[in-house]
Amino acid sequence: MASRPFVHLHNHSDFSLLDGAIPIKKLVARAVEYGMPALALTDHGNLFGAIHFYLAAQAAGIRPILGLEAYTTRGDRRARGGGRGQTEINHLLLLVKDLEGYKNLVKLSSYAYLEGFYYKPRLDRELLRAHSRGLIATSACMSGEVNRLLAAGNLAEAERSARELAAIFGPGNFYLEIQHHGLAEEDVIRERAVDLARRTGLPLVATNDCHYLERGDHKAHEVLLCINTGGDIDDNHFHIGSEELYLKTAEEMSERFADLPEALDATLAIAEACRLELPLGASCLPDFPLPEDYPNADRYLADLARAGLAARYGEPTPAQRERLDYELDIIGRMGFPGYFLITRDFIHAAKERGIAVGPGRGSAAGSLVCYALGITDIDPLAHGLLFERFLNPERVSLPDIDIDFDYVRRGEVIDYVTAKYGKANVCQIITYGTMKARAVVRDVGRVLKIPFGEVDKVAKLVPDTLGVTLEQALKQNADLAALAATNEPWPTADLIRYALTLEGLTRHASTHAAGVIITPDPLVEHVPLYLNNKGEVTTQYDMAMCEAIGLLKMDFLGLRTLTVIEDALRFINEGRPPAERLAARDIPLDDPLSFELLRAADTVGTFQLESAGMRDILRRLQPTEFNDIVATNALFRPGPIGGGMVDDFIDRKRGRTPIAYPHPDLEPILAETYGAIVYQEQVMQIASRMAGFTLGQADVLRRAMGKKKAEAMAEQKRLFVAGAAERGYAEAKATEIFDLLAYFAGYGFNKSHSAAYAMISMQTAYLKAHHPAEYLAACMSSEMNATDRIVVFMNECRNHDIEVVPPDVRISHDEFRVHEGRIYFGLGAVKNVGHGAIEEIVRARRETPEALTDLYAFCEALDLRKVNRKVLESLIMAGALDALGPGRASLFAALEEAMAASASRQKEREAGQMNLLAALGAEEVQRVRKKVGKLPEWEPRERLAKEKEVLGFFVSGHPLDALRPTILALPLQNAESLKDCPDRSEVRTLGIVTALKQKLDSKERPMAFLTVEDFLGSYEVVVFGSVYELCGRQLAVDAILGFEGKTSLQESGEAKLLLDRAYTVDEALGAWPGKMHLHFSAGFAPDWVAQLERELRAHPGPQEVFFHLAGEGGQPVVIKCRGLKVEPGPWLQDFLRENRERFRCRFEGRPFPRVSERGKGGNGNGRANWARR
Repeated sequence: MASRPFVHLHNHSDFSLLDGAIPIKKLVARAVEYGMPALALTDHGNLFGAIHFYLAAQAAGIRPILGLEAYTTRGDRRARGGGRGQTEINHLLLLVKDLEGYKNLVKLSSYAYLEGFYYKPRLDRELLRAHSRGLIATSACMSGEVNRLLAAGNLAEAERSARELAAIFGPGNFYLEIQHHGLAEEDVIRERAVDLARRTGLPLVATNDCHYLERGDHKAHEVLLCINTGGDIDDNHFHIGSEELYLKTAEEMSERFADLPEALDATLAIAEACRLELPLGASCLPDFPLPEDYPNADRYLADLARAGLAARYGEPTPAQRERLDYELDIIGRMGFPGYFLITRDFIHAAKERGIAVGPGRGSAAGSLVCYALGITDIDPLAHGLLFERFLNPERVSLPDIDIDFDYVRRGEVIDYVTAKYGKANVCQIITYGTMKARAVVRDVGRVLKIPFGEVDKVAKLVPDTLGVTLEQALKQNADLAALAATNEPWPTADLIRYALTLEGLTRHASTHAAGVIITPDPLVEHVPLYLNNKGEVTTQYDMAMCEAIGLLKMDFLGLRTLTVIEDALRFINEGRPPAERLAARDIPLDDPLSFELLRAADTVGTFQLESAGMRDILRRLQPTEFNDIVATNALFRPGPIGGGMVDDFIDRKRGRTPIAYPHPDLEPILAETYGAIVYQEQVMQIASRMAGFTLGQADVLRRAMGKKKAEAMAEQKRLFVAGAAERGYAEAKATEIFDLLAYFAGYGFNKSHSAAYAMISMQTAYLKAHHPAEYLAACMSSEMNATDRIVVFMNECRNHDIEVVPPDVRISHDEFRVHEGRIYFGLGAVKNVGHGAIEEIVRARRETPEALTDLYAFCEALDLRKVNRKVLESLIMAGALDALGPGRASLFAALEEAMAASASRQKEREAGQMNLLAALGAEEVQRVRKKVGKLPEWEPRERLAKEKEVLGFFVSGHPLDALRPTILALPLQNAESLKDCPDRSEVRTLGIVTALKQKLDSKERPMAFLTVEDFLGSYEVVVFGSVYELCGRQLAVDAILGFEGKTSLQESGEAKLLLDRAYTVDEALGAWPGKMHLHFSAGFAPDWVAQLERELRAHPGPQEVFFHLAGEGGQPVVIKCRGLKVEPGPWLQDFLRENRERFRCRFEGRPFPRVSERGKGGNGNGRANWARR
């Protein structure tokens, strides 16, 4: 039979989270392929994908029908549980006819979340009646209210419900929906729905409940449902019993509904009725409240900007005024004065409240208006930044000003904006997480009940590269492709097939880190709202779709570094008179000491300059000016690094490569980057200089080059070459330079952003160079809960000869603080010590400083309801009460009695009795107060263990301290550097085992997971069964061992070590060191050299010895000691410890054992087996 035309009206994209499995673009493409004139999107309970779908359908030439499959309750939407109809949740399909219907659907979806959420976002009859105009409704699937009643045989109630819904939506706007997926219950509903239609005159409409694209995707869909709920593939609950929930052709639908052609025709009638035209492109900006004497925002903005220009520069030059007027004219013509006024207002409000604001972010730093208004703090004229990179008169779009705030107080700025424009008009933006390649492999593997270790092997074959897809990985990795071809011994072919189907689907919704929407009237008039599981309201549309419908989006970003800078300045300025206080704005960008720090790559803790790769660049570049740091920030990205641009830039800077320009006329543009094209702005300036482009036209050229669209590039090339010819440049040279620009445009970075962030880099470098203790204390305060980062900063303090000591109740505050040159741990870092307890301790020492003499006095001064026994025990273990008694063991033993005595006296005082201590003289006080008895102190290892228990760190010492010179000399990786090693790198480490967990592997052999700690943090060592058999007896908590194995990089960025061999320290000293290098920082006496030579000759062996000396002009001189070779071994521990002040020792590493030698490592007898060969 011939098929009838048909339109799919019931479709779930992947925005029906972890239920729909159809990406919107594929959904639209398939409908176009089937020749359908229209298509609906009806996700479960939300409009997340509505605008994505609308735009995709329009672009494909098919009419979009927006809708949703709503959840409804027969009771009151506000009710929570209990009562007839309150807990049952039904479905109702809603489709948009026109703009009024769209606005009503936006409100319905919003109120379902804001007022009706109870397990699901629910609508009730009251809401449906209030917002039904412009909508078509259908009775939905088997979970629809009418259909459930029909299935239950409650025909009268079903008819009553159908008539009620028809009355709500009006004549011709309610349909009885029937489906055919091969389910027996559907057949019952269908038969009774047909009868109901005849009795009521309500029309039927045929749909397919589409959840996946192809029939063959049904199993992948079941896997998706299991991912949603945590079930596995054997759980019958997820076996739907139908393989028909795919997007069918019109022919297939005609076959299934051949007996009800009117139900098929109804899909076309509905599609004809649904003709929504959204007014996209129009801006929806809130009105900024103007002073009474200003007629419009343009005038007010201009006056503020001109006043700000004078404040920045004094009497402005003609060039400065011209640039400002030019920008104001463009801003006014584009209709954005209100945007700038709103931004200026909340930034000024933040500064007035003492909230740190960044100097700029993104292209806004190129605007002189922004600089004059105080929105940014980097001078665009001094640094050659371009306004058109920010706001292009040739391409009208909303400006985008991103602002960094103190990350702790960022919320206060959002609260200010909310209070100013109204809670109903301000909210944050949603964002969606998707199923990434590695993660989806792990998810599917769990559902298929494949052992974790096997799934992990598959996941590890997918490159850990941003944006990589499974399809790409299969082409790149033969091992992965082989697994995709077999289901033996595990169903890896199924795993990869399902993962390919599910990869990229939307997994969850969360709140965007920065985006905030401000509207002139309530948000529900413009955008659907969502209530997340924290009770926070966000938009349902993501950032791009909010901008697409013209909403004003502001980015309020929290930047931890701004908090660090503010804290450091607060510590530095304590006790200083106002005139001598340092402010971030006063920090120079050309400070010599800061550049010394940068050239030494002493940049741990400095903004954007602390990674190992960046430190390597700084060492090689040897920066001398601010522009070098701007360029370094711009170049430190995979593209420029991989393309050799960084090496070329360094060679030009250091004079190893001559500085050359593509044309002499370009020298003024490229001189700051030594002839290299580094910035997008340079591409724009070259186009302007050579081809006569306006900077706006040059920005269009830059964007075309970045997108690499052939047609657009060809047109831009024609214009460039023609423009260059008019200005006297030869066609060949113009073509050459255009091609050069096209190449570098793919690598070029936004200079405005790089310059603004380089300013923060310089501020942090200055603070570390001039005030290292205060700066590092601020760094540690900002990372109070990040154990590994605290360890890194503690090590950095040691490198700078800054002592970090345990907290002290006489001195410490909530955060880390500097006192007399030492950094004291913050009380807030102590486990079990909350903010209330800290406030009470600070109060007690302020009001009764005499209490800080012994434990009894301290307890008496405290309100022990706020500072309880657990708190005091933790403080003792941390060392915070060391000054109050003879030792921590003694304090711990006396605590119970001290608290009891203090509590008793507090009760007496509360009962009105005389304060005993106040009535006695000082001598009597000491006689009456009991003394803490002296007990043997905890052993060092126990003391350190208790410190670590409550602080998370070893502070007053480290179990490895005696080995520090040895560890620094050996060729080792550490907890930090492991993360920078490529996956499966062969590495050696040394540390103390702080935790050990044993289990059986798949072959029932014991294996172990160790937590190992060194001076820079902790890492996990995995000991598989075959290795455990060889070295298991060495593995124990508190054992100090050397480890040899391979790295295993995790998606989190952490690294594990897969153990091949374990060594005692003596074994490692015999097995690992190769050639010996002794670095001397100063000269040395001949007699001492003779003594050193005798010590070394006492251990003859195969390893050469080299002396590194400082020659004339500081140039290094390397001397190979002829005839002197050593056999490294346990003797090195004493040798290195005794000579640590005389030289720095570094060993090269010996080669790793060959595969055939694995397992021949340490044997626990003091030397490694392979070291004896």
